Amino acid sequence: MIGRLAGRVLMRKPPFLLVDVQGIGYEVEAPMSTFFATQGQDDVILHTHLVVREDAQLLYGFATIRERDLFRALIKVSGIGPRMAVAVLSGMSEAQFRDCVLNDDVTALTKVPGIGKKTAERLIIEMRDRLDKQPGGGVPAVAGGEPAVATPRDEALSALEALGYKPAEAGRMIARAEKEGADNAESLIRLALRQTVKPSS
Repeated sequence: MIGRLAGRVLMRKPPFLLVDVQGIGYEVEAPMSTFFATQGQDDVILHTHLVVREDAQLLYGFATIRERDLFRALIKVSGIGPRMAVAVLSGMSEAQFRDCVLNDDVTALTKVPGIGKKTAERLIIEMRDRLDKQPGGGVPAVAGGEPAVATPRDEALSALEALGYKPAEAGRMIARAEKEGADNAESLIRLALRQTVKPSS
């Protein structure tokens, strides 16, 4: 199991990072919360979770141990795979997710791509007891690096589509974010996601 990576970001294309660790490049899929948490860094620390399948080995990375632990708890819920767990962490903060579970807020959870009412209800039931078991701590992790060729808008659209939004819907979300003054991929994605999940008060 690969539990931690420390290295330099060679490529940053949400939701993927290419991290150089002593000459070996690791392709890591990360939630947008990890991208947002540590903007402007070149050297990074990622807390990782390796998923081994017959046809692939997939590495997921997180800015904090708490995020990784929440990811691991989420994928234990029936019907929730790694991609959907990443979508949850991209669509809301850990605190917002906790509020949704504790307040039985099915509506907020169904705004995450791929989560319907039944899945949201199952998440609330199965996660309520697990949330209290999440350990504290965490080390900042992800970092800078310029987009390869795509424009910020292209990167933002690609990231939203990877999270499960349809191209037309993602385009509308990005357009609204642009009207609010967003001028780079991270801010475009952040503002777009805020349109679907309101910050907890």
